[in-house]
Amino acid sequence: MDINTIRGILTITLMIAFLGLFIWAWSSKRKETFDKLSQLPLEEDEGQAPEIDSRSESC
Repeated sequence: MDINTIRGILTITLMIAFLGLFIWAWSSKRKETFDKLSQLPLEEDEGQAPEIDSRSESC
């Protein structure tokens, strides 16, 4: 088995892995979870005051 055969097998393996990940990420079963997770950065933490960077206020 030469290096080109190994490269071909590796390329096909990575292509199949990429397609599997793509199908998993875009499946309709994952949509609700991803929608909830996409809103996390926009939610404020309850009970904590927002932090203010004091360096930006100094003149």
